[in-house]
Amino acid sequence: MEVQLTPDQQAFARQAIEAGRIGHESDAVQEALALWEHRERTRLEVLAVVDRAEASLIRGEGRVIDERSMLELATEVKQRGRARLHARQILA
Repeated sequence: MEVQLTPDQQAFARQAIEAGRIGHESDAVQEALALWEHRERTRLEVLAVVDRAEASLIRGEGRVIDERSMLELATEVKQRGRARLHARQILA
């Protein structure tokens, strides 16, 4: 496969080569593709989480969020955190 870089991309890659950050222009392309692949995998993971959340809401497993429910949730989280901390202190 041939890849054509823009003049700005070529200059950027040359600067990185001259600075010793990469060895060749192909290294820059490989790194760019690796970063793109990582971003795309992360995007797919986020979409999967959103799909699961939507399915959960369709099944009626969601929570209504209002001021009261936020305070209740905060209280629950604090209680669970305190219980974990207490359990760790007992084990230590």
